[in-house]
This record gives sequence, C-alpha cells and structure tokens, in this order.
Amino acid sequence: MYAATALGIVGSLVALRVLRPDGAGRFSLAVGTAAFFQLLLELTSDEALIKFGFRYSESAEWGKFHRLVRLMFGFELFASLGAGVLVAVVGALSPVLFHAHLLEPMLLAALLPPLQAVESMAAAALVLRRRYDVRGLFLTFSMALRLVGIVVGSHYGVMATVVGVVAAQAVTTLSIAGVGVVALRRFPHAAPAPLGADRKPLLSFVIQSTAGTTLASLRAWAAPLVLGIVRNPAEVGLFRGAQAPLQGFAAFTAPLRLILLTEQTRDWERGDEQKVYRELRRYMIGAALLTAAVIVPLELAMPWLVKLFLGDPYAPATDAVRLVLVAAMIQLVLGWTKSFPVSIGRPGLRVVAHGVETATLLPLLVVFGDLWGVTGAAGAVLVSTCAFALTWAVLLQRLTAGRLRPVEPAPA
Repeated sequence: MYAATALGIVGSLVALRVLRPDGAGRFSLAVGTAAFFQLLLELTSDEALIKFGFRYSESAEWGKFHRLVRLMFGFELFASLGAGVLVAVVGALSPVLFHAHLLEPMLLAALLPPLQAVESMAAAALVLRRRYDVRGLFLTFSMALRLVGIVVGSHYGVMATVVGVVAAQAVTTLSIAGVGVVALRRFPHAAPAPLGADRKPLLSFVIQSTAGTTLASLRAWAAPLVLGIVRNPAEVGLFRGAQAPLQGFAAFTAPLRLILLTEQTRDWERGDEQKVYRELRRYMIGAALLTAAVIVPLELAMPWLVKLFLGDPYAPATDAVRLVLVAAMIQLVLGWTKSFPVSIGRPGLRVVAHGVETATLLPLLVVFGDLWGVTGAAGAVLVSTCAFALTWAVLLQRLTAGRLRPVEPAPA
C-alpha cells in the first residue's frame, strides 16, 4: 500500500511539473470535478457494506449478508451514474464557471465515477475477507497504471492526460471486479433474506455516512474549485501544488486507516470496546510524536522542497505550502476520524465535525481566495482544519466521558 502511495505522489508531481500551473489547473478542474461529484452523490455503500457485513458475518446471518451486498452495489452504481451526468453538465458550463473551455476533458472524466464505484465495492468485499493485503496490491497496480497514463499523456496536453487516467481506471476496475466477485463467493451461500428490523438502522447509517463523506469531499475539492471560480486555472494549478502536503500525509495514513477500519469494526462487533479505544490512543500518540519531530525541519526547508519537487513555476505557492503543511500535520494526528465513527456505528459524528469544518471553509475560501489567491485559500484550509480538530476534541471527550453514547455493539 505504501508502494501505491509513492506511485500516486509521483504521478501528481509529474502532472504538476509537465503541465505547469495553467495546464495542471485545467487537469485538476476536470478530474477534481469528477471526484467532487462522485463523493457528493455516492451513498458510501462500501462503508455500510463493511459495517453491516461484519455484523452479519460474525452472527452467521448469511441471507441478510447477501441481500446487503446486492442492495449496496445497486445504490452505489446508480449514484455514480448520476455523478457522471453532473460532471458532463459542469463541463458544458466550464467557460462561465472556471473561465476555461473544459467540455472535452470533463466529458471523458465523467466516466470516472461509475468506474471507481465498482472498484470501491470490490475493495469492500476484500476488506470483509480481511484481505487488505490484496487490496494493497491492487492499489499499487492501479497507481502504477495511472502513473504511466500521466507520464505518457502529460507530454501531449491536458486532454491526453485525462485519457491516460481514465484508461488506467478502466483496467483497474475490470481487474479488481473479478477478484471481488471471487471473494464474495467464498462466503457461505444462502438465499437473500429481508433485512427486517435492520432496514431502518441501515438506512440511517447510509444517510449519515453519505452526509459525512459529502462534507469531507467539500474539504478535499471545494478549495480548488472555488478558487477556479474566483480566480483562474493558473491559481488552481498553484494551489494543487500547495496541497501536496495534504495529499502526501493523507496517503501516508491510508494503509493505517484501512487496517483500523477493518480490525476495529470487527472488534467492536465482537464487543471488545476497550481494545478499540486502546488502538485509538496508540495511533494518536504515535502521530503526534512524528508531527513534533518533522514539522520544523520541513517548514525551514520548504522553499528548497518546492523548487525540487514542483519546479520554479510553483515558487509563488511557497507560503501557501507552509500553511497547508500545518493543516496536514493536524489531519495526520486526526487520521482515525474517518474510520472510527464507522466502526462504532456513529457516522453522524463525521457529519458534525465536517459540518463545522465546511461552514468555516467555504466563506473563508471566497473571501481569502479573492483577496490573496493561493495563499488566501491555504489560510482558509488551515483555519477550517483547526475548527475540525476542536470539534473532534469535544466529541471524543464526550464519548470517553459517557455523555455521548456510541451505538451498542451487536451480540456476536
């Protein structure tokens, strides 16, 4: 999985360097719009499949298990098709919204949401088998293909780079889909059974989880898209370069978060709550120590690092990178906040935290981005990340004090 992380970072750096700020901004707007609408409309069926799938497998309710798989796959696929349609619509409006003609690359990028939806459901099947090692291999395969697509396509322009990314995603989806079907077939066979009393909790879980993911997508993609509206594609390209620390540290914690999601969900469904909280404390202590050790050297070396990895055209984004680095360090310590609410069956906690973050981020993006460009957008990201951290400090304190009760684990 860390090999996949490294390949993904290299792919981003190649796109930024070869396409330069304006081209990188156009590429980011096309692919970013697809990612934004995918996260905005997807029903996070993979998280519901993992949470309730572990519940049914631990209690050997295989009829409900197979019913759950069919429902979640159908929901995810239809939502992703809707996201693709919206991407195409935004492409038609791109000259007005982003001050650039992006219809062709966005029409092609509209294929990404359904392709990635199928991949995410197949990956959830592997997680249910606790084979996140196989998931890691497929991530490496996917990022290697994506890197090849970017390296080849970026020399021919923005459109060719989007073609490379979509082609890589298509090959990845076809490959992992077959493995996901094999993983599901290894569970005991049973005729799909009605969910019964679980129908309402499942619906509530999906709605809350979707709301949390939607707000998280605003954090990830609202900044470059809003900056493209109030400024221009070149500023978006600079900001995508400034986001490198956020992407890097998020990728660094991705394997740990996947393992936490798998193991903590299983432990919670078995009733071992204390083990879940112990692992949570261990993660936060380790991340805090790492942050304290590296933040000062990285801040001091930032001008040199920007020129080394991004090139001289991105030098105006140096101050923005420094601000985003602090936000990335905070999010590194809070990396568990994506998986923990799912594990304990309280995805609504993410809605609260990301709601506060989004309510802080969006108005600041418009004001700061218009006034100070890429540096202002980075400042808005840092302030909203601090609001997110304070919200989780309150939520976690209430959880550990017993004033905010998590959902009771199902009897195994």
